[in-house]
Amino acid sequence: MAGVLDGVDKRTQLVGENRLELLLFRLATEQLYGINVFKVQEVIRCPPLTRVPNSNPVVRGIASMRGKTIPVYDLGMALGYTPMDDISNAFVVIADYNRTLQGYIVNGVDRIVNMNWEEILPPPRGSGNSSYLTAVTRVDKRLVEILDVEKILAEVVGTVSEVSDEIIENGNVGDIPKILVADDSSVARRQITRTLDQLGIESVVVKDGLEALQYLQELSKQHDDLSTELTMVISDVEMPNMDGYTLTTEIRKDSHMKDLYVILHTSLSGVFNQALVEKVGADKFMPKFNADEFAETILEAVKTVKASKAA
Repeated sequence: MAGVLDGVDKRTQLVGENRLELLLFRLATEQLYGINVFKVQEVIRCPPLTRVPNSNPVVRGIASMRGKTIPVYDLGMALGYTPMDDISNAFVVIADYNRTLQGYIVNGVDRIVNMNWEEILPPPRGSGNSSYLTAVTRVDKRLVEILDVEKILAEVVGTVSEVSDEIIENGNVGDIPKILVADDSSVARRQITRTLDQLGIESVVVKDGLEALQYLQELSKQHDDLSTELTMVISDVEMPNMDGYTLTTEIRKDSHMKDLYVILHTSLSGVFNQALVEKVGADKFMPKFNADEFAETILEAVKTVKASKAA
């Protein structure tokens, strides 16, 4: 199984072309689940784990790997399946989310598939806020569920969405136009809007890049100067229908939108992101999620936008 991720560096080149590769895996049933290969560092047989007293039951223990200690989660249990009794024959997917490494125990790993983001669709209507799906797709006529790992992590380890009082007190932005937020994760949307609310900034929220582009196109028909209606765009990278890199490229190609300030905000880590930010013409890349860091980045971006308008 160690060879399943051979050539992963080459696969990351798909990002920026509205394409991705999914690592398909199974949990307690034959249902297939998917995770973006770009987030995966390796797949290994489950190593010996050390239990952590008083930890969330989903945390099966910690593992020492290449000089690092990482938490290992029972992914099936997080989704409501019965805890796995024997994990000795299970696999662990080592993934990088929100600047930290975690391991996810899965029953079996299937394969890697190359896909277009247009083939990745939002969850079915009616799946509700309790759903752990961020998207769905089909591979060989089989349904693949793509998990909202950010939501799982938020429930297991918690999140901090409160901005420090000092930042709020010193961050008066005055009366500015709204910020457009595009993110397919319900947890990420709440984190972002909660932070913006604390800064006194109104937001418009959409669930993917295509929806964001359509909103901007419609707004362009109504207003010659978009800067009077929007301060900036904050976009996730991984989204159904259209990813954040492609959205940014489309914004820069349109004469009515090209001057919009764009921040790409993503759980994807790595220096590679900065190269792509420059390639597609985004103004800033920001890893998820630290409320104070997010707030400071937004406040600095607002100053930049205001200075640009005044020039």
